[in-house]
Amino acid sequence: MASVLVPLAQGCEELEAVTIIDLLRRADIEVTTAGLDAHPVTASRGVVLIPDTTLDNALKKEYDMVVLPGGLPGADYLDQDKRIQNLLKKMAGDGKFTAAICAAPKVLANAGLLHGKRASAYPGALEKCQLDNVTLEPASVVKDGNVITSRGPGTAMDFALVLIESLAGLEKRKEVEAGLVRG
Repeated sequence: MASVLVPLAQGCEELEAVTIIDLLRRADIEVTTAGLDAHPVTASRGVVLIPDTTLDNALKKEYDMVVLPGGLPGADYLDQDKRIQNLLKKMAGDGKFTAAICAAPKVLANAGLLHGKRASAYPGALEKCQLDNVTLEPASVVKDGNVITSRGPGTAMDFALVLIESLAGLEKRKEVEAGLVRG
C-alpha cells in the first residue's frame, strides 16, 4: 500500500487538507497527517484539525509521497520549517513524489524542486520565489515527473484524484471518482 505524509501547519487551507486526506483514504492509501508541533492545528477558516502525529515522529518513517496543503499563513510556516525543506529534497533525490497546492508550491520552489519544471499555483503565490527555468501554467493540476502542483481550494478534488492516479493507477482513480458523483 502506498503511503503519504500530509504536514499540517497552523493556518493551512482546511478545504485542501481535508479533501486530500479524505480522497487518498478512499483510495486505500495510507495517509499520515503530521503537525509541525504537538498542538491541534487551527486552519485558515477556524476549523480545528487534529493531526495523527507530530512531524518529528512522522519523519521516522518513509513515504511514497509528501503533499503540502496551501493556505496562509500555513504555507509560510511549511516554507520556513527546515525539516520540511530537508524532507522535500530527500523525497526528490529518492525519486519519490512531492506535491503542493495553492500557496504551497512556493515551498517546492524554495526547496529547488521546480527548476526546469512546469507548475501551477494560486495566482501570485510564486511571484517572490526564484523561478529559474520554471513554466507556470494556469491549469488546475500540473504533473511534471514526480512533482504535482495545483491552484487552490477549487481544484483540490482534481488535485487529489491526480495524486491517487499517480500512486494507485487510473482504475483506482476512476473507482474513487465514481463514488464522488461529480457529474
